[in-house]
Amino acid sequence: MTDVTIKRALLSVSDKAGLDDLGAKLAKAGVDLVSTGGTAKALRDSGLDVRDVSDVTGFPEMMDGRVKTLHPMVHGGLLAVRDDADHAAAMETHGIGAIDLVVVNLYPFESTVARGADRDTVIENIDIGGPSMVRSAAKNHRYVTIVTDPADYPELLEELANKNGATTLEFRKRMAAKAFATTAAYDAAISQWFAYTDQQQKFPPQVSMTRVLSGTLRYGENPHQDAALYLPRGPHTNGLPQAQQVQGKELSYNNYNDANAAFELAAEFGGQEPAVVIVKHANPCGVAQRSTLLEAWNDALACDSVSAFGGIVATNVPLDGPTAEAICEIFTEVVVAPGADDAAKAAFARKKNLRLLLTDGLPDPRRAGQTLAIIAGGILVQDRDNGAITADDLKVVTDRAPTEQELKDCLFAWTVARHVKSNAIVYAKDGATAGIGAGQMNRRDSSRIAAMKAAEAAEKYGWASPRTVGSAVASDAFFPFADGLLAAAEAGATAVIQPGGSIRDEEVIAAANEAGLAMVFTGMRHFRH
Repeated sequence: MTDVTIKRALLSVSDKAGLDDLGAKLAKAGVDLVSTGGTAKALRDSGLDVRDVSDVTGFPEMMDGRVKTLHPMVHGGLLAVRDDADHAAAMETHGIGAIDLVVVNLYPFESTVARGADRDTVIENIDIGGPSMVRSAAKNHRYVTIVTDPADYPELLEELANKNGATTLEFRKRMAAKAFATTAAYDAAISQWFAYTDQQQKFPPQVSMTRVLSGTLRYGENPHQDAALYLPRGPHTNGLPQAQQVQGKELSYNNYNDANAAFELAAEFGGQEPAVVIVKHANPCGVAQRSTLLEAWNDALACDSVSAFGGIVATNVPLDGPTAEAICEIFTEVVVAPGADDAAKAAFARKKNLRLLLTDGLPDPRRAGQTLAIIAGGILVQDRDNGAITADDLKVVTDRAPTEQELKDCLFAWTVARHVKSNAIVYAKDGATAGIGAGQMNRRDSSRIAAMKAAEAAEKYGWASPRTVGSAVASDAFFPFADGLLAAAEAGATAVIQPGGSIRDEEVIAAANEAGLAMVFTGMRHFRH
């Protein structure tokens, strides 16, 4: 059995979009319409002849509508194997009529939660009969067509028109797959609400999570890897997937990953003076904050102009024309900003391959949530690293306390360091990064690499000395030995910010005192792997 003619349809929908047109065209095709409650009323209000489901079951809807379709007259009509002699006999004996089409969408549980409804209202919006009908129809898709999304109504009607009132097995299979995905996502949303919101469980014994496909990408990290972008269901923080892409090629997997790193760091400066972040391979290679965006760009670029080539740029304020013109002077893959004026858009338009993404504000860098990492045989789950410190949280551990400017530079370097892959060392001076060392296997090498980059910048721009001279240096974790700190002192750093907590803290503090450094402990580390 391949094509199935639609003779009787059961419609029960919360989302009434497209219902009038669907009902009218089904009725015109001679389909017997059976419906429930508000759906039946809506169809009748549009002038259609509809049978109540209670006429089919012989029982009225009861218990505030909780019980209406949970009945053998409904589920027998959905689950019967039409060409099975025993099933056909049972239908004949009990007067069960076949239901060929089910159009159901479920109670709005997620939107009810999103609007902050009270617990009783949330519970009442857990659909029971709807998912049961959907699953019955989807299981028996060899004979029954199930449609759960109003967006599929046009395809259903086209199918019926092309097949003389019937649907094909291929269509029914696709709709069944979508139906089971719908009920799975629905149940996942309910289980997550019970676990996280109602029961306040951080790590429930079992977790079901669903994502919606946004689209496939050109490839993954490498051309031989397939990739796709999925979006979370329900309330979520807006980010790059929700941004407006003004121009440029399709974003790749690496573009999304790197641009997100830049976007998250730019968010650290939300509501402050203009800041520019330049990222390459998910690591910052230049960050600066100035009174104008153009100045911030120039100083961020000066930190490591070699790595900035082909990089990602993010800003904390809308882009202006002069800054856009300056960015266009080097090859840039993606630019992300909360907005852009006409002059900026015009400047970027001349770089047709450059992707310009405009976001609706910046995410809260201190927002709650969890991150996931897939490993062989399991999934690692942890809280987002939203920890933060202020000047009041710092503990001065050296004989010399940092000056006011050194303290500002320490906090700036610390803000950047939390976004640099470990082992991370960041030199900063006067609100700009002077050198960044990322992802090394030991902290001393990160210190030296960052200093080397600063020396190269000084040579390129003809400065009298590298910007590490007189800078503050941040380490994302404690210095296990004095060598990393001494390497920073050799580069000219005068102040140090680090978590502390090493068994050799006293040795490191003594080395800092001997070098005349001011050092503060945060009591908090920021590993990023």
